Amino acid sequence: MMLARYSFSLLVGTIFLTTAMPADASGNANDNWGHWRGEGGNGVSTTATPPTTWSDTENIKWKVAVPGRGSGSPVVWGNRIFVVSAIPADGSDTAQDAEPQEANVPRRDFGPPRDGQRPPGERGRRGEGRRGGGRFGGRFGGGRGAAPQKLKFDVLCYDRTNGELLWQETAAEATPHEGTHGTNGYASGSPCTDGKHVFAHFGSQGIHCYTVEGQHVWSRQLGKLTMRNGFGEGSSPTLVKGKDGAEKVIVPWDHEGDSYLFALDAKTGEPLWKTPRDEPSCWATPLVVDYEGRKQVVMNGQTCARSYDLETGKELWRCGGQTERPVASAVAADGLIFVGSGHRGSFFAAFRPDGRGNLEGTESVVWTKNRDTPDIASPLLSGDRLYYTKGKTGILTCLDASTGKPHYAARRTELRQLYASPIAAGGHVYLTDRDGTTVVIKDDDKLDVVATNNVGETVDATPAPVGDELIIRGERHLFCVGG
Repeated sequence: MMLARYSFSLLVGTIFLTTAMPADASGNANDNWGHWRGEGGNGVSTTATPPTTWSDTENIKWKVAVPGRGSGSPVVWGNRIFVVSAIPADGSDTAQDAEPQEANVPRRDFGPPRDGQRPPGERGRRGEGRRGGGRFGGRFGGGRGAAPQKLKFDVLCYDRTNGELLWQETAAEATPHEGTHGTNGYASGSPCTDGKHVFAHFGSQGIHCYTVEGQHVWSRQLGKLTMRNGFGEGSSPTLVKGKDGAEKVIVPWDHEGDSYLFALDAKTGEPLWKTPRDEPSCWATPLVVDYEGRKQVVMNGQTCARSYDLETGKELWRCGGQTERPVASAVAADGLIFVGSGHRGSFFAAFRPDGRGNLEGTESVVWTKNRDTPDIASPLLSGDRLYYTKGKTGILTCLDASTGKPHYAARRTELRQLYASPIAAGGHVYLTDRDGTTVVIKDDDKLDVVATNNVGETVDATPAPVGDELIIRGERHLFCVGG
């Protein structure tokens, strides 16, 4: 298996991660980054060797302005980079005339906010801590109680060699039916691609399929999401091959109304199954694993972490203990699945996927953690090392994945607030702060900081390592970091 550099001797059976994309003329799936967590869903590239040092000018191969706003992560296949953005339909916010937000500001530690409130110490931080104000709230009319303005929901494709915009298509044009959190926007779900098609999920504005050349293939409307406290939408779809070899798009649909998990035919967008979920709002993305030849879809949730049969949508197992409004997505390797959350509590656990029904209190729960667990940023699983940060902070833990024993725990870094998830490539781990700082450490049992870098603007999207480059989606620009 791609990510399993070490075997877990205490476990029987093997998990093969199947968020891998099929290869095409552009190369092997491992050489691309077709999903926001990479080819295997764990945040790891086994082939990329990006730089470890850069600034907003040093080691920047190119930098291009991106219109509108979007915190969906970039995905890359061959020489094409795909991003999503929400752009005011009246043309009032473009890549040419938009003023950049201040990124290099003093940073402070703070705890999780109470619902509807900004975190302590965040007042005025880059203008983002206010309902109805900040990056999205003021310019786009977001924020609870505000009236959002009409937006274009666009898919954009850039040339990886020089940053040239190859095509830009409007998937939908609409006025959002509700506002969003001051640090969230209306294009927060990351696209995914198999090198032939790209799938962009704009939540209430539908999921849309294009060829990689920009030709529209299909669109599917699934309804309207009503998110907790008007925090906005943000789950991403997952693309996977089914038992018959046909591709499916797995779409999460957790909100304050009737929640579901969908499987759509990747060719047509037609629903293959629709499974009800007894869950409130959740922003996690599905992970697909193959255990003993049977693919499971693993989803985080406030009530339970759950697994579903890929072919039928039937629930296989569940386990309670989660915290409120989960965001972090699951990772998995070598017979274990790891799921956690960290808002208003702490929960992290390793599960064997062979159980059925309620796993709580059974041997299928291998280990658990009840402190310093991840919140918004998803964990990273590289070999037998499991990395995650506490809540939204830069306090870092690295565990032995098979036992849950720490290599190091709750270690402070230069980072203060993370939305982007950590990634690993070329023997290094990259952790990115919202202020644009990326701390690079060695992928090792000991904490060893290699470099601290900054691109000079807010970064909420997870970077994409491909070849000898790192693609970073900032608040206003797309950066190609290359030697």
